[in-house]
Amino acid sequence: MTNIGTVIDGKYEILKEIGRGGMSVVYLAMDKHLNKQWAVKEIRKRGNGKNDEIVVNSLLAEANMMKKLDHPSLPRIVDIIDNGVTIYVVMDYIEGESLDKILNEHGVQPEELVIAWAKQLCDALSYLHSQKPPIIYRDMKPANVMLKPEGNIKIIDFGIAREYKEQNLADTTVLGTKGFAPPEQYSGQTDARSDIYALGMTMHNLLTGVDPRNSEAYVPVRQWNPELSEGIELIIDKCVQPAAENRYQTCADLLYDLEHPTLITKGFKRIQKRKLMSFIVSASLAVVMLILGFVFNGWSVAVNNNEYDNLVSVMASTSYNEKIESYKKAVSIYPYDTRAYIKLLEAYENEGKFSKAENDQFLALYNANKEGFDNASLEIAELNYKIGMMYFNYYTDEKGGKSFSNRVQKAFPFFTANFENAEISVEFTQKSLSDCYYQICSFYKKYILNSATVEEASQEDYESLFEIIKSALETVKNESQYDQLTLYNGVFMLIYDQRASMASVNMDKEEILTLLETVYQSAKSLSVQKEQSKKLQDEVLVNYEQYKEAIERIYTNKEERN
Repeated sequence: MTNIGTVIDGKYEILKEIGRGGMSVVYLAMDKHLNKQWAVKEIRKRGNGKNDEIVVNSLLAEANMMKKLDHPSLPRIVDIIDNGVTIYVVMDYIEGESLDKILNEHGVQPEELVIAWAKQLCDALSYLHSQKPPIIYRDMKPANVMLKPEGNIKIIDFGIAREYKEQNLADTTVLGTKGFAPPEQYSGQTDARSDIYALGMTMHNLLTGVDPRNSEAYVPVRQWNPELSEGIELIIDKCVQPAAENRYQTCADLLYDLEHPTLITKGFKRIQKRKLMSFIVSASLAVVMLILGFVFNGWSVAVNNNEYDNLVSVMASTSYNEKIESYKKAVSIYPYDTRAYIKLLEAYENEGKFSKAENDQFLALYNANKEGFDNASLEIAELNYKIGMMYFNYYTDEKGGKSFSNRVQKAFPFFTANFENAEISVEFTQKSLSDCYYQICSFYKKYILNSATVEEASQEDYESLFEIIKSALETVKNESQYDQLTLYNGVFMLIYDQRASMASVNMDKEEILTLLETVYQSAKSLSVQKEQSKKLQDEVLVNYEQYKEAIERIYTNKEERN
């Protein structure tokens, strides 16, 4: 054991012990060169048998694998020091609490919070599984997930992770955590579906407080807590199927259901069944030829279902134009299913553009079918939000202009539809954010856009708008990086666009600059991976100094005139 105060490799000073395992101790250390805190894992080479060798090799495998990884939910390895007796692995020091500690101290966690964590874990696991070769984590459990103070999560302890090798039919020494690990982890080849099982058990543990290590048999979550939704129960049940082929096959599939839990509930299935039975009853009254027509129509529906699923599930490597054509064809098959519209918007989003050409292309499909949409449904609320965000962040007119006022005017009807739809307020998790954008758009509509009837915004009006924005900035911290950055970018554009008007009504300059600085620092603090999010982050970071100088210049000019 290393003594407190020891300096390793001439620069890492051991401050205190913060964790301990069977053959490793974790310390908090100060980098004397960079004046930065790191976590240092000490691994003793005991050499007392095969089991010690396995654990040492596992801990070294952890370090070597993590050196090449770069994801916001995974800690970085910055140094590995081997002095022959002891190995020191220097990594990110993660502030926060593990989810098992939160569970023990505060009890079972709210469903919406567990789903938000599960989405982040899905993203991280999907990143690991996408490596070449794929990395299987194999020890997902609440104790290995840290909740940081700002609300994001980090996965820790990669001691038994493995690179997946197809030819290796039995890669697993019996390591892992009983109850959380799937059956195949103890007898055969683990793969991505093994991590999905453990994530399902992790969600079960957080929602029920039942520790699977002490349970004889699995019991669905709603038998422990009837208040939980049917959707989350079905999702977890599918994750933890004993046979891997009956689980979700990828984290992407799991993530889709976590984002749309109502689509898989029995209630949804009953609705679909009633529609089918009604059709069958009507068809049974027809003549034999119509019955035969029904049979062939049923076959056609099955073919269409399969074709639609294939069209909206094209591979990520497919070209942009091929994706667009695929999604447009899917719309032609089922014009009232929102998935193809969402996929179209995501394709535009990934390209970082929504010009008049894309706008005309999308609206031609949307307007042709919108009369058939169920406007009270959760799916349409999500679609309205997505369309509004595309206009708000990416719309450019036929000349390539990026007028913020034009973007607001285009986005306004879609945010308004969600604001006025009280029926979706509980299920629509982004309702508060959507309503914030509605308030911003309403402000523009009332005071700026309609020149014939426009009112003059007062200092009090701007201050009220700022309070709405500040509230939204707190709310958005629990959302995805993309949702955070879209809000930050929108606030930046608003402040810059309205700088002269705010100065004219004596809006406090320091309050404006403080809000600008808050948004800038929030955007800067995010460790962004996805390309579309990176573009939005760059918009904020690149424009900050220019916007700040423009605001200060407006107020300086005003003072000189006075």
